[in-house]
Amino acid sequence: MSLKVYIETTIVSYLTARPSRDLIMAAHQQLTQEWWENRRANFDLYTSQFVIQESGAGDAERAQTRLEALEEIPLLSVTKEAVALARTLVQKGPITENAEVDALHIAVAATNGMDYLLTWNCKHIANAEMQIGIGKLCRAAGFEPPVICTPEELLGS
Repeated sequence: MSLKVYIETTIVSYLTARPSRDLIMAAHQQLTQEWWENRRANFDLYTSQFVIQESGAGDAERAQTRLEALEEIPLLSVTKEAVALARTLVQKGPITENAEVDALHIAVAATNGMDYLLTWNCKHIANAEMQIGIGKLCRAAGFEPPVICTPEELLGS
């Protein structure tokens, strides 16, 4: 059985974006494409309705490209437990109110037993300062948190 990876919106955004002139963003795009081409087959990929909604926003042509990249990826259930955990992550924890959807990504991944949450959102999700709090709140709610990481961290050896 393969390890399970929740694909967050920034992954599909970097995967399908036009090449950036910003060096850091260009590097993220390249790493994302490398992971997608060489490593994704090693995992079972999942996403959520929140990623579909976010990916479908904005420029219609780019949105279509993002949604096409997600077509074959199964959607995880958004349960009452996931909504409650997301609320807890905002009310008691490290996630700020303006990042509620980010809390939902984490909660959906945790309540559905994902091994990894793959993201480039290092402000609200893949943030080392938040990891301990996220882990404690997930475990207190009865769920093991996923390992939150970037494609670079999941490229293997």
